[in-house]
Amino acid sequence: MDQKVYELLNDQINKELYSAYLYLSFADYYEDEGLTGFANWYMIQAAEERDHALIFRNYLLDNSCKVQLKAIDQPDKTFSAYIEPLEAALEHEKYVTSLINDIYSAAHDVKDYRTCKFLDWFIDEQLEEEATADDMITRMKLFGQDAKALYELDQEYAARTYTTPSPLANAE
Repeated sequence: MDQKVYELLNDQINKELYSAYLYLSFADYYEDEGLTGFANWYMIQAAEERDHALIFRNYLLDNSCKVQLKAIDQPDKTFSAYIEPLEAALEHEKYVTSLINDIYSAAHDVKDYRTCKFLDWFIDEQLEEEATADDMITRMKLFGQDAKALYELDQEYAARTYTTPSPLANAE
């Protein structure tokens, strides 16, 4: 595997684990605010991000590459309004999309089509992640100022359940 592609893939493990930490901090904020449904949503997001890290780890191991785990930065966001974590999530997902695009570009440049194919799932996933984050912002703007509507939205997010991402489920 090309050294640059390897380094970007290995770094992505750390970035995905940071995403899990970040979303855990969002869950903590909503838990403190009494919005346990929103907290549930972000606990599941944190689990998904951890799983994304494992998918990258497995890919490196399947390609006989050494995994080098790095320190995970502490999330530094603080919030004073319910919409702020949602906006931070959309911003973060756009950042993750740029990281995936950078890895894809580097792999394509060296004709590493196996890695390009591997990244196709993440490209689709990022489209979904950004669309969902954008939808959550829209819904908060529409319903967040009405206590009953906010309660119903919180109940909807409380019903979300965890699903193992397909690349990880298929590896088992």
